[in-house]
Amino acid sequence: MRRSFCGDDIVIEVTNLVRRYGPHTAVDHASFKIEKGEIVGFLGPNGAGKSTTMNILTGYLSATEGTVKVDSQDILEYPSEIKRKIGYLPENPPLYQDMTVTEFLSFAGEIKKIPAKEKKGRMNQIMETVGIQDVSGRLIKNLSKGYKQRVGLAQAMIGDPQTLILDEPTAGLDPKQILEIRDLIIELGKDHTIILSSHILPEVSAVCRRVLIINHGKIVADDTPDNLAKLILGGSHIQLRLDGSEAAVSNALGKLPSIKKLEFRESQEAGTVEAIAEAEAEADIRRGIFKALAAAGIPILMMRSMDLSLEEIFLNLTTKEGE
Repeated sequence: MRRSFCGDDIVIEVTNLVRRYGPHTAVDHASFKIEKGEIVGFLGPNGAGKSTTMNILTGYLSATEGTVKVDSQDILEYPSEIKRKIGYLPENPPLYQDMTVTEFLSFAGEIKKIPAKEKKGRMNQIMETVGIQDVSGRLIKNLSKGYKQRVGLAQAMIGDPQTLILDEPTAGLDPKQILEIRDLIIELGKDHTIILSSHILPEVSAVCRRVLIINHGKIVADDTPDNLAKLILGGSHIQLRLDGSEAAVSNALGKLPSIKKLEFRESQEAGTVEAIAEAEAEADIRRGIFKALAAAGIPILMMRSMDLSLEEIFLNLTTKEGE
């Protein structure tokens, strides 16, 4: 399912992007758009073209074919301007281990051409935002993995970019550090457009309202997790546990035109009936079900929407595409 966009809000526009390495096509005519203020999850199995796409977006790698525009500027025509608009945190941040945190951020600020009179204030602001003030004077090589990730994120932010591209920002972190970085990303999303790549799918579910899934170099999905789940399931599904007989339930719900399929399953609770009611993808059939069962005198013991997890969506799309 493809989204519709308002042209004035588009920050990144990728059109028919191709990247080949000899006979191997890493990115195969990928197209997508990202709006201002979105936090978008960018997912794909290993070797799917995810990191290659992100490297092209940041100007670290050139495309074989296609275009990438940031604020309507082509990255090939305005590489310097676009690099200043994007902050990039690669999976393994390129940190200078023998520098202190302050020295490294000062160096990164010089590369980003931040005016000298503004640099110190900017550094202090970013160190406070990412929580590294207490290690600012320590050598980077002596920091924990979690603090190194924070320093990498700080360098991505030093030029005050409008867009952040984060490739596996929580790789190698412990559960506490993962939660801290997740909360930080949510906070940064209030003022930035963010593309987040991660193999930790619950992290993407918690942070992103929209996901892009790439497989074999092609974009195979672009929507909210909820809409993708409905697309894969073929409609909206409601699971019911009822105090009644199959015949009575069929008679009550069979009259609802919004229900296109009613399937009974073995119930986990003795003396009850368990059913799955299916409707069209955009239909909300809960009120109709409640009224029909109430009129028939059938108590509802449980009623819930059946949603696929992001892991199930990911596996369904990438496995299907790979067959």
